[in-house]
Amino acid sequence: MSLLTEQIVASLTDNVIPGKAEYFPRFFKSGQGEYGEGDQFLGVTVPVQRKIAKAVYKEISLGEIEELLHNNYHEVRLTALFILVYRYQKLTNEAERKLLVDFYLKNLDCVNNWDLVDSSCHHILGHYYLEKEKALFFALADSGHLWRQRIAMISSYYWIKRGFFEDALGLAEKLINHPHDLIHKAVGWMLREIGNQDFEVEMAFLRKHYAIMPRTALRYAIEKFDPSLRRLFLDGSFE
Repeated sequence: MSLLTEQIVASLTDNVIPGKAEYFPRFFKSGQGEYGEGDQFLGVTVPVQRKIAKAVYKEISLGEIEELLHNNYHEVRLTALFILVYRYQKLTNEAERKLLVDFYLKNLDCVNNWDLVDSSCHHILGHYYLEKEKALFFALADSGHLWRQRIAMISSYYWIKRGFFEDALGLAEKLINHPHDLIHKAVGWMLREIGNQDFEVEMAFLRKHYAIMPRTALRYAIEKFDPSLRRLFLDGSFE
């Protein structure tokens, strides 16, 4: 490791909270057979990680970020992703943005829990591909890989916030019957965000699909609906 990456890891280690170190493995399901199996935790809070990332993102090299991304500890990888997001958000040059996008995709296997996905993909991939062809995301959705499929869905958050729904709806339709509840939650969340922008667009999707949607996805999608309308959906009596 370089001196800088050693300093970053040391800063994280200096901010360990023992209770968090005990809690995080349960919260992020790192036990045998769980979705985060084998992940390791220091016990550092997100605000501390963000503070460290903001202090170094301008000076750290991509090689050093890659070192952090391949660290065994969850918080080190998340800090690396915060660094990458801060770096990306300051760029205005298309070629430089493409370099970071390619770097992110090269290291996609390190984005291997839901918070790592949700903290990075829409800021980087979502932004870069806003007005570009979206085949990458449909390929990720078809990959059979849990985290890549969540990356595909959550990247659409950036597009949704800017009023672009078509690809998000296509991804939701593709992933709607996925077997894992982390994808159900992602689909439902993105549908809810579409509804926040355009209620009728979300309703049109729900009219077509609500009867076959996993319960978790439906609950997330209709969370902000009027209680009486929400009850119609949950009871299966909406027409």
